Amino acid sequence: MAHHVESEENLSHEEIMYRYYILRGSDFTKIDLFLSARNHYQLALNFKPGDDFATAKVRECNEQIRSDRKKVLVIVPIVLAIITAVILFNF
Repeated sequence: MAHHVESEENLSHEEIMYRYYILRGSDFTKIDLFLSARNHYQLALNFKPGDDFATAKVRECNEQIRSDRKKVLVIVPIVLAIITAVILFNF
């Protein structure tokens, strides 16, 4: 059975835009830019409200953003303490 490729000329404007934003969201996810990815998945939802795939991707991005934020909140104080210690020992 041959693989059917749908031509963009047969797609509605909403479907074209939905696919565009999903693709961009995926691209941002690949390079760990989860805030930008989430924004693009949310834009995709403007063209297909309630879409399960885009909604799941927004949820995944939110989880990753929360996880990254927790890491920063742990790492930054440690780095600041190290910098402070280095400065104090150099005086």
